[in-house]
Amino acid sequence: MNSRWLLVVFTLLLTACSGNPNRNQELTEQEYYQQAREALANENFIIAQERLRELESRYPFGVYAEQAQLEMIYAQYKLSDLEAVLATTERFIRLHPLHEQVDYAYYMRALATYEMGFVFSERYFDHDVARRDPTPLRDAFAHFAELLQRYPDSPYTADARARMVYIKQRLASHEVGVARYLMKRHSFIAAANRANTVLLNYQGTPAVAEALALQVEAYGYLNMTEEAAKALALLQLNHPDHPQLQNGEFVESGLAMTDRRSFWNIISFGLID
Repeated sequence: MNSRWLLVVFTLLLTACSGNPNRNQELTEQEYYQQAREALANENFIIAQERLRELESRYPFGVYAEQAQLEMIYAQYKLSDLEAVLATTERFIRLHPLHEQVDYAYYMRALATYEMGFVFSERYFDHDVARRDPTPLRDAFAHFAELLQRYPDSPYTADARARMVYIKQRLASHEVGVARYLMKRHSFIAAANRANTVLLNYQGTPAVAEALALQVEAYGYLNMTEEAAKALALLQLNHPDHPQLQNGEFVESGLAMTDRRSFWNIISFGLID
């Protein structure tokens, strides 16, 4: 009797095992990684991401685990999931600070931050430089700078430097845009200070000439003749072809006259002239 029951139990176990649909689908760590690599090569980034997630879930401490995380960063970037790129790169840097390819994580963190800054600002404030939030670009600049400091011989440093130059120009343009906006609002002290920020922090950018011209005009309205004369001298010396210099003489931009409304017009939202 006991032998019959044992035979029945054994038969049921064999049937259950042979009927398990997942048994033949289980892959080794190497197979998961190989499938992910093939998907990446074929630009099937969604499939690659799925395989890499399965690999990490089933073999979190396997020989391919760390490399799979780096491959995941690339797949997420190609899928434009920039928030996920930031999360994955931060995690990799925190868990594997001495990894031989950690510079790639630093680079991709900076690149994702860089692109997030442009996606937001260009989409919502394409024609209004003053309203764009420069914080993401400042963060990206800092991330690229950290990469250069930590890994000066990284293969990603050349691209990082080029992007930093462009970011610097964009940040300088932002400051000039704010200064122009302040000129229109007759906030001449604030406009001059914004222009000074460009002169102090963004030397070598095309925005410097515009910043000097704004200072000449702002200081003129403030009757700060000495400061205006110094700014004009620098403009004439370093940027003699500036459009506001005609035969060496300074010509006002007219920004202060663009939105010159009365006090009552402003507080009445345009109802009273």
